[in-house]
Amino acid sequence: MAETVRKLIVEVVDAHNLTPKDGAGTSSPYVILDFDGQRKRTKTKLKDLNPVWNEKLEFIVTDPKVMAAEELEADVYNDKRTGSGGRNHFLGRVRMGGSQFVKKGEEALIYFPLKKRNFYNFIKGELGLRVYYVDEPKEPPAEEKPSEPAPAEGTPPVEEGAPPAESPPSADAPPAEGAPPAEGVKPEENPPSTEEAKPAGESPPPAEDAKPAEPPAEGAQPAEKPSEESTPPPATETPPPAEEAKPPAADEQNQGDEEKAETSTPPPPVMSYVYPSGDSVPGSHESSTYDLVEKMHYLFVRIVKARTLAPRDPITGAPPDPYVNIRLGSEVVKTRTSQKSGYPDWNQIFAFGKNNLQSARTLEISVWDEDTGSRDDFLGGVCFDLSDVPIRLPPDSPLAPQWYRLEGDGRVKGDIMLAVWIGTQADEAFPEAWQSDAGGIVHTRAKVYLSPKLWYLRVNVIEAQDLQLPEKVRYPDLRVRVQLGFQVLRTRSNSNRTSTPLWNEDLMFVAAEPFEEQLVLIIEERTNKDPELVGHTKVPLTMIERRVDDRLVSSRWFDLDKSHAETTNRYRGRIHLRLCFDGGYHVMDEAAHLCSDMRPTAKQLWKPSLGVLELGILGAQNLLPMKTKVGRGSTDAYCVAKYGQKWVRTRTITDSFSPRWNEQYTWQVYDPCTVLTLGVFDNWHIFNLVDEKTAKPDYRIGKARIRISTLESNKVYTNSYPLMVLGSMGVKKMGEIELAVRFTCNSLLDVLHVYSQPMLPKMHYLHPMGLQQQDMLRNTAMKIVALRLSRSEPPLRQEVVQYMLDTNSSMWSMRRSKANWFRIMNVLSGVMNVTKWVEDLCQWKNPVTTVLVHLLFLILVWYPELIVPTVFFYIFMIGCWYYRFRPRMPSHMDIRLSHADAVDEDELDEEFDPIPSQKPPELVRMRYDRLRCLAARIQMVLGDFATQGERIQALLSWRDPRATGIFIAFCFIISLLLYIVHFKLVAVLLGFYFLRHPRFREPMPPSSLNFFRRLPSLADRIL
Repeated sequence: MAETVRKLIVEVVDAHNLTPKDGAGTSSPYVILDFDGQRKRTKTKLKDLNPVWNEKLEFIVTDPKVMAAEELEADVYNDKRTGSGGRNHFLGRVRMGGSQFVKKGEEALIYFPLKKRNFYNFIKGELGLRVYYVDEPKEPPAEEKPSEPAPAEGTPPVEEGAPPAESPPSADAPPAEGAPPAEGVKPEENPPSTEEAKPAGESPPPAEDAKPAEPPAEGAQPAEKPSEESTPPPATETPPPAEEAKPPAADEQNQGDEEKAETSTPPPPVMSYVYPSGDSVPGSHESSTYDLVEKMHYLFVRIVKARTLAPRDPITGAPPDPYVNIRLGSEVVKTRTSQKSGYPDWNQIFAFGKNNLQSARTLEISVWDEDTGSRDDFLGGVCFDLSDVPIRLPPDSPLAPQWYRLEGDGRVKGDIMLAVWIGTQADEAFPEAWQSDAGGIVHTRAKVYLSPKLWYLRVNVIEAQDLQLPEKVRYPDLRVRVQLGFQVLRTRSNSNRTSTPLWNEDLMFVAAEPFEEQLVLIIEERTNKDPELVGHTKVPLTMIERRVDDRLVSSRWFDLDKSHAETTNRYRGRIHLRLCFDGGYHVMDEAAHLCSDMRPTAKQLWKPSLGVLELGILGAQNLLPMKTKVGRGSTDAYCVAKYGQKWVRTRTITDSFSPRWNEQYTWQVYDPCTVLTLGVFDNWHIFNLVDEKTAKPDYRIGKARIRISTLESNKVYTNSYPLMVLGSMGVKKMGEIELAVRFTCNSLLDVLHVYSQPMLPKMHYLHPMGLQQQDMLRNTAMKIVALRLSRSEPPLRQEVVQYMLDTNSSMWSMRRSKANWFRIMNVLSGVMNVTKWVEDLCQWKNPVTTVLVHLLFLILVWYPELIVPTVFFYIFMIGCWYYRFRPRMPSHMDIRLSHADAVDEDELDEEFDPIPSQKPPELVRMRYDRLRCLAARIQMVLGDFATQGERIQALLSWRDPRATGIFIAFCFIISLLLYIVHFKLVAVLLGFYFLRHPRFREPMPPSSLNFFRRLPSLADRIL
């Protein structure tokens, strides 16, 4: 494979609305780009606050592996040579992290707002950049040729706001036009380059306003005449570093051993050995990345290959069909069979758990010849004492395999290459190894999945022309049916009802990378009962433009064909479309209140991560049996965690009610107000079922959610979460899962700053979508994610993805309705408590408290400026008091809050009934009548709210002349009273009257309430 070099391409397009800095109401800007120690600059645009550069600058990426940690900085300056100032004025800065760089083909023009350099800068405007990287073949080094001395472009370093660098005056070496300003070097007073700049190497024409060279600053040394000794060396471009020399692989390193006659010394004889008890082994004190989970020790056996094995038939020399048997105590496993080979190559890894290590003292490895007609033949073996097996813990390098001589009686010869060591689940060989506690099946291995990258596809159907319509149709009813995969949307009928229809309607779809489908548009004439095809066209998704903001993309005309079956493209008109991928939106694939990622689709708009979320999945306890094996209950449990686009799946622990996974995973956190979702399932695909149609789904055992904002920084939370499943028979506890969670933030100030930022990207507020459209697109995105992940190997089943994403959360449920009602009542309970406390004050149930409230009321009336501070101080004290009762652990699923502990069986049966219903008509009718009764109650509540509002309006509407006359007369008297009497006195009198003793109260309602209840409403005018 040819070596490649990565280049970062930065296209400086233009800038808008820059700050004038030259003293004449304008600026002459240029841009300096800095990346990975390389600095380049654009040309200067004379006296232009909206300059257009359209320059492409290239940078060499020294190490592509750490490109995400690099930063691109673009500084905009005003060239001092074009104005009255004595220095280059700073116009703004843009910084872009390496994680925002995209490969060529995914780039988009983005306008970044210019940022300040310090607090006192006045900066405005935006800079348009297009940034991407390409991997190009590395060119062979060219022969060095003598060149004229020229100033290096990247050196010396520049100070922000410094003028452009000056090269020593020389006739043979003109100054480089793009050299950045240098510190400590006086710039040459050359005029700025303009759009009509000459080719490199030619000096620009003198500017009209060019000034003579300024005298050196006070204290600066005068510039000496350059000489040959002082001439800087020629600037040479630093070639990209060569790839690091890699050590030869173990197989290649030992390839030459086949030519040698001698092999390694056979292992020593078996000795008595007892594996040390406890969870620790020698060397376990070393650092490990698995610091949230317990260390689980495994015996790793890597079988690489064998050589010069004995033939099956000594006379004919037919090669054997060898395989390897590995025996550790009572556990026996075998490799795959290599067909007819005396030099088989297996390269398989096996991991045996701690239980196997404690029950065995020796490891036996034997090679056999598979024979279908008779007993397998023994080809030799090797025996290891477990006390001599080395222990390896990361970051130790992998253990190199060695050749071992096969021993045994009879016709045994040959050697086998293998490696044996003791490690933990942090070993890089563990994920792909055969595992004794997981059964060694492909569907039981731990895997990491990534959700497909989702885009919103906006299809703006504008108009059509030259359509060939049926002759009998005078006023055509034309509609456009747009299809993308399983998504089908239709436009409304054309408003003009002519053969040149006009729609101008936007349709939104969800598309996933890689783009496999085509966008199909069909124009239908629907005057008759059966729609008639007028024309159709297909648009590949790869040719659709991507945008990251609300700029208008260019529209295109597409020719229409008559039918799908025609092989020749017969022209049937054309359709006008505006197509684009909206990368400024976040494509919702989860419920809004359970979202784990808020970033937009376009990578260029991503902000740096705030921290790291670490999850340690320790194990589960007291799981219930989910299936029956050999007449007894069994559970093969695995765990799935989802945060952002990353899904993780632990290995399946077979036949265990208390599985121990002890696996640790990490995620980057971009918003703390997000939710981590984790579910436990029973694996039904460990039996290698061939027919997927008859395969049973993976049963759900339970789910847990953790909101990141409830976690304190740099603190480990280890807790057990109950696993609850709600079925048609009620809620059931399936067990408990033990988790360890830690959120590590990079900067507390950055995390606090996020709370003041909008949750969704900018496009959601500039061009918001309706609730119904959002719900439709979210369901579509869920289906796409489930379909894509089910095509992985091993697959993440659709039922698992749907359960994790809560696809049925928007379905009607009587239980959820009751739960939400009680949530509302819980929110209003604070207002009700305050109301009850005020009633107790008025009733003088606690005379001391009532007297104190009277005093506080007098203070606030005579010093009203204390009201607002007092309220906020009271809220502060309440918050400090509640700090004592803050939750110590992340919350879990609440049965009582979900209203699942006292739910009716018929309501649960209705909740799990799909749409359309599959129940008998009598049962559906009964449920419909019950729903009507519930809707009638809601209807009455809404009517009461409307009545109270209409009574307020009736105060001045003169619908009841007497009531309105009384009210305005009362208002006139109150106004005169307040003009005469001081407001503080009126407030004191009203307060004391409100807090009067019960002895002075009447049991009947007050007159004001009686008056309000007698006001008319519009309820008497409703049919």
